[in-house]
Amino acid sequence: MSDVINYSGVVLHRKEIVVLEDVDFKVEEGSLVYLTGKVGSGKSTLLKSIYAETPIAAGQAEVLGYDLTTIKRRYVPFLRRGIGIVFQDFRLLPDRSVYDNLLFVLKATGWKDKAEREQRIAEVLHEVGMSNKSYKMPHELSGGEQQRIVLARAMLNRPQLLLADEPTGNLDPETATLIIRRLHEIAAQGTAVVVATHNLSLISQFPAPTYTCANHRLSPASVESAQENK
Repeated sequence: MSDVINYSGVVLHRKEIVVLEDVDFKVEEGSLVYLTGKVGSGKSTLLKSIYAETPIAAGQAEVLGYDLTTIKRRYVPFLRRGIGIVFQDFRLLPDRSVYDNLLFVLKATGWKDKAEREQRIAEVLHEVGMSNKSYKMPHELSGGEQQRIVLARAMLNRPQLLLADEPTGNLDPETATLIIRRLHEIAAQGTAVVVATHNLSLISQFPAPTYTCANHRLSPASVESAQENK
């Protein structure tokens, strides 16, 4: 399998302050990895660097074949088309239905054929168990339902890489379990998945390689060591 993410000796800054340094991080296609660590330890900064929102201050960094140390701004949209992102705060357009939220993404990313757009929306809603909610407005959905729509949105363009930033942070335990199970299923289908989470019980329930951000470093971790840095 090829590496979807390949970081070597990477340094990341936030407002000129070193957040992470000497980061070695590889993620293969079809694999799922967890990122843990305290608030402010660098998890979100690392995720933002992967989709070229946070620049690489030093080291070598490659994502989906793009060299992030030399990538030109005009190529960033092409990089991001290969990446699905699941945000904790959902970021759904509040004045549009579920269907129109998904349609907006497809139109923005170049889907021209109406029948293909409708078919793809139906597919992703079915995959997250929300086929009967397409007409709903975001405020009419529970937090768990909104997160499933966000996951469907992230999968619209069949990304090679999915980034999930605290995807279970605002969810009840049952819904959180459903989301993590679905992320593992997505990885099993060939998409690389990186999950930043504080939910160590879910890591125990659905184990996968785990890395902890602590003391400006990213290190492989067991659930036990991750618990110490929670």
